[in-house]
Amino acid sequence: MSFFNLHTAETAPDGSRKELQSVQEKYGFVPNIYGIFAESPSVIKAYMALTDLLNEGSFSLAEQQLMLLTNSTINGCEYCVAAHTMVGKMAHLDDIVIEAVRTGVPIPDKKMAALHNFTKQIVEKRGWIEKQEIDTFLEAGFSKAQVLEVVLATSIKTLSNYINHMADTPLDEAMQPFAWRAPKSKVA
Repeated sequence: MSFFNLHTAETAPDGSRKELQSVQEKYGFVPNIYGIFAESPSVIKAYMALTDLLNEGSFSLAEQQLMLLTNSTINGCEYCVAAHTMVGKMAHLDDIVIEAVRTGVPIPDKKMAALHNFTKQIVEKRGWIEKQEIDTFLEAGFSKAQVLEVVLATSIKTLSNYINHMADTPLDEAMQPFAWRAPKSKVA
């Protein structure tokens, strides 16, 4: 059982109610992660704003989901891996790519593999990326702006993955078919 409440628009602090109503309208329900975030109006607003900014960036929806899924698997966030598996499928991220990220096997598509690998390097090296790693990413067909947008995606997932670890956010019913378990080495 989580220490945190799963808020609804009725139980959330005043500063989070508008955001939860917006989430309800967008998805038809309030995913548990947003119910947890609502405890802090600043957190739910930051998460939603960062997500909107990523959506305004230059990556396709499928590429965005690949970055978010990559971050979540590396961070061992079971909630977000399930969520981004589901949303990745809706964004037409190839099932082979999704399964490769979830199981840790190579991605056969070279450009998607380059995005996955660069995202993985950003997370694992905490941003201490060598020039050659950036050059390899650029040579795969990405831009300098996209180098920065990978960091934006990583920021979003740092926020949600860490909170999910603390909150032990329960998986929503809609995400149950996409449940994933972190390898033992990912769980402290």
